[in-house]
Amino acid sequence: MNKKLLIPRSSPCSDNRKSKIENLKWLGLSVFAFVLVVAGMVAEAQQTGKVYRIGYLSPVTLSSDSTDIEAFRQGLRDLGYVEGNNVLIEYRFAEGKPDRLPDLVTELLRLKVDVIFARGTSGVQAAKKATTTVPLVTVSGDPVAAGFVASLARPGGNITGLTNFTSELGGKRLELLKEVIPQISRVAVLWYPDDPLAALRMRETENAAPSLGLKLQPVEVRGPNDFELAFSAMKKERAGAFVVLRAPLIINRLKLVVELAAKNLVPAMYDDRDFTEAGGLMSYGTSIPDLYRRAAILVDKILKGAKPADLPVEQPTKFELVINLKAAKQIGLTIPQSVLYRADKVIK
Repeated sequence: MNKKLLIPRSSPCSDNRKSKIENLKWLGLSVFAFVLVVAGMVAEAQQTGKVYRIGYLSPVTLSSDSTDIEAFRQGLRDLGYVEGNNVLIEYRFAEGKPDRLPDLVTELLRLKVDVIFARGTSGVQAAKKATTTVPLVTVSGDPVAAGFVASLARPGGNITGLTNFTSELGGKRLELLKEVIPQISRVAVLWYPDDPLAALRMRETENAAPSLGLKLQPVEVRGPNDFELAFSAMKKERAGAFVVLRAPLIINRLKLVVELAAKNLVPAMYDDRDFTEAGGLMSYGTSIPDLYRRAAILVDKILKGAKPADLPVEQPTKFELVINLKAAKQIGLTIPQSVLYRADKVIK
């Protein structure tokens, strides 16, 4: 009898088990490959990724600089920089003591910062003397007059940045004072003569005075004990108002200046909105926070390989008139509607 050769057939269960095993093997290999790829990417990022270090040098205090610092940090965040992640900022403040600046710059250079952001003429001077190789981004008065750069268009060297100086601002502040107080004839000028750019600012203010029928009374402050004496001198000479020429010594005593102005009932024109927001009467000048946001863009370009010598020094494009009506009421002054309409901000 012939026997049939029986060929065993695989059952559905057996096929499913084989399929599952094959799938698991494939999945395992895929996961392994994915892990290898990710590990490679992480290793590559660790090798090529860089945490940039920025030095921040200021001649004033942290509290005086806080608004502008936040503008600078926001500018960096807008460009993808996160403090503690891909950038570190080393802050150094001279707190109104210019003689501390050289040591602070030395500290920053010792930390091997990639770029130094220096504010104020005295801060830039200290940084410029300390290094000719580390890139410097600056916000200062007139960098050409101060000898920091060859020209605004072609800075040369290791310095670029932004200037907060325009020649017409001194005259514009006097014009606003005259519009607010038409009968005014004598205006005091509170200034710090040791500031490198103070003489330049004083000259452009003096040049604008005659055409407005104003006589200026320069009042110097050279130290923290001079402010009371300065206001006594204004009162003695019957100054109808005063303007402030910014300098680290004065900025660091912002609140004191505002308080003395209110105490002596003297209308004041400032060049920085920080004074007005602290209780001063009015201010007109460059928007410093705007300059700091723009400074972050220059820092970014340098970190990406640009040379300061090839980056033109930028001029201010945004100006602000800020008026404090509460301060006006305290000294019995009415601000004309024509001036209020032009204000960028009115504090009530």
